[in-house]
Amino acid sequence: MGSKKKKDFSYYLKRLPAILFSGVVIFFSYKMALLSIPYLEMKHDVEFLRTKGQVYHLDYWRIGFYAHVFTSVFVLLAGATQFTRFIVFRYPRIHRYIGYSYIWLVLFVSGPGALAMAFHAFGGLPAKASFVLQTVMWFIFTGGAWYYAMKKKWTNHAECMLLSYSLTFAAVTLRLIKYLFGILITNGYLKGLKPIDNYITVAWLSWVPNMIIAALLIHFGFIRWYFRKKAV
Repeated sequence: MGSKKKKDFSYYLKRLPAILFSGVVIFFSYKMALLSIPYLEMKHDVEFLRTKGQVYHLDYWRIGFYAHVFTSVFVLLAGATQFTRFIVFRYPRIHRYIGYSYIWLVLFVSGPGALAMAFHAFGGLPAKASFVLQTVMWFIFTGGAWYYAMKKKWTNHAECMLLSYSLTFAAVTLRLIKYLFGILITNGYLKGLKPIDNYITVAWLSWVPNMIIAALLIHFGFIRWYFRKKAV
């Protein structure tokens, strides 16, 4: 009995990072779904849209906004499943179908919508540059994941997917950093920080650290570990 309990504890301890990551993704997907509900009314004076009166009349911006908002939850959830070994190796067909859905939504729906919004982001050129660059790299790495999947180069495919999802996950880190900065400002630790400087800083911190972490994971063999029991 004792050895079995010890084995069970070790089993869950090894999987703690994956369990925590899944919890974060599910929690923020739920929060993002709640945030998107008010936009179903398609009114211009709802939540975030109250600050976008000067661009709401632009068809490409408005369509891009709704396309991005209404697909963001699925993109976040679908991307997370692509790193679940249980699905990848036991149910490859499900992995493939969800993966294609993720790629198509990023390249042809959510990504173009994000790009339309990026050109009119608050914060001037520094913030716009951040969001445009983020979206362009989102296209590149997601497209790369698709290309390498077609070529059956699974290691390259996995690396591109990891980098792509690090940019998708910016939807989560953006909200976490905004919340953290809000606490710091409220408690006087960032006294004097202008709202526009705050926004620009958050814009860059929402995705650059994600990409650095993804690059480090690739460099230190995360993909090799992922495929350790499977032929690549």
